[in-house]
Amino acid sequence: MKVTIFVCLLALGLELPKPIEKKIDKEIKTLYELEQFTKVPIEIPNELLKTIPNSINPVGFYKIVSADTIRGYFYFGFAPSKADKFDFLVIFDKNLIVSKIKILAYREDYGGEISSNRWLAQFNNLKPGDRPAYGNEIMAISGATISGVSMTIAVNDFLKSIEILHDKKLF
Repeated sequence: MKVTIFVCLLALGLELPKPIEKKIDKEIKTLYELEQFTKVPIEIPNELLKTIPNSINPVGFYKIVSADTIRGYFYFGFAPSKADKFDFLVIFDKNLIVSKIKILAYREDYGGEISSNRWLAQFNNLKPGDRPAYGNEIMAISGATISGVSMTIAVNDFLKSIEILHDKKLF
């Protein structure tokens, strides 16, 4: 319910909730060593929304702009865990290569191991067209199977969406 309300608020053009925005800003500042930057929403035309995976948050794509230069992009999304959903952030460079993934909010008692920087680093350097498989390219985690599979699917859906949107010259 909370996630649905949040997505509706984003769709109406309202800002990210302050705690989430602060976490996103911190990750961007650290990764790019920036103090000043702007988050510019990337609007996806309705006809393109039909071509990307349904699990993608259509209002979660942003450009990271500093000194009138695109430094990279980020995506804020959700993925299901056993009984709830978790929030995650994917930051990628100006060449659309994944630079960092961060779990922003994990709401379960079990499976939080997917928040580990070491585990999430497996997704770094992925690019549109890549489709890593859980248990093969992405190491399985005992006790976090549902969340690990869910995160892998979310990243694959995201990479597929980026590929489609890039092919349509949206980036």
